Amino acid sequence: MNGCEPGAVTGGWRRVRGGLRRRPGYAVLAALLVAAAASGCAAGDDPDTAARSAKAQAGQAGPQAEPAAGALGTRAAQAERAKLAQAARAVAAKKWGLAGTPLAAPVPPAKKPPLTTRKGFEVEGQDDSLPPVFTRVPTTDKVVFLTMDDGDDKDPELLKMMSELNIPYSAFLSDYLVRDDYTYFKDAQSRGTVLSNHTLNHRYLPGLSHDEQKREICGQQDILQEQFGKRPRLFRPPYGNYNTDTLKVAKSCGITAVPLWAAEAFPDRMEWREEDRKLHPGDIILTHFRGKEDWKGSMPDLVRSVMKVVTDQGYAVARLEDYV
Repeated sequence: MNGCEPGAVTGGWRRVRGGLRRRPGYAVLAALLVAAAASGCAAGDDPDTAARSAKAQAGQAGPQAEPAAGALGTRAAQAERAKLAQAARAVAAKKWGLAGTPLAAPVPPAKKPPLTTRKGFEVEGQDDSLPPVFTRVPTTDKVVFLTMDDGDDKDPELLKMMSELNIPYSAFLSDYLVRDDYTYFKDAQSRGTVLSNHTLNHRYLPGLSHDEQKREICGQQDILQEQFGKRPRLFRPPYGNYNTDTLKVAKSCGITAVPLWAAEAFPDRMEWREEDRKLHPGDIILTHFRGKEDWKGSMPDLVRSVMKVVTDQGYAVARLEDYV
């Protein structure tokens, strides 16, 4: 990858760091998008009915049993909400200058797929007790997952854009870049973004002792719980580099999985791990909270660029934590 050099640990990459005007009609339709999604939760009081409604919304077949009296009406309402939400998303896509309307993700699986460490990404002493390290989630759904690292650039336009487009993303935060404005990420969290661990200071972990790694990883767990009320399950090592101590330490403080990435997005290009240079079901896309000081474009520019690739290849962006 451009701007990266092979890391000291198998499968890793070591990084070398180097306004749009609002229009009233769009705000109404963005609110419609949120309302449509929220109203879908109202059917969740009955788990069976909710499941049938969700499958109907995604065009999947429900159970073979005879539907309950109100189930058909619920399905129709769910489908109508989905239609309205996608219509609102189309308007938001025009507002934000996307080349096309993002595709709607299917209903996530009722049971999350089993995760294993990708071949070639094992550590010494690797066994099933350690958190799996992977670049792709095993699924046949035409979905990919968008992840953003570090937390340097805190662009309020990104929060508005992702909310109005209803595009999920996961944030992997390093405290040394986040601590000057926790409020920004609390806002992101309130909009549905899951905040995960990217260490305290973004250091090259294989070069640290066991105790130093524990401070970096578990210390960040403590801060994320203190600031945002939740202890993350997911952890991404800086530069994608790790060793046996990294995974053992991560497990000791509550980490259950280590998602790396299959592709990396920039405002002006994509960089690929695989030779075919295209997306696959379940691919994880990496990008960063950075702006014009670091690369050729803003965070909204980045989203426009990556979503063109994703949509043109027939994929939807799904929520990583629904599958992992």
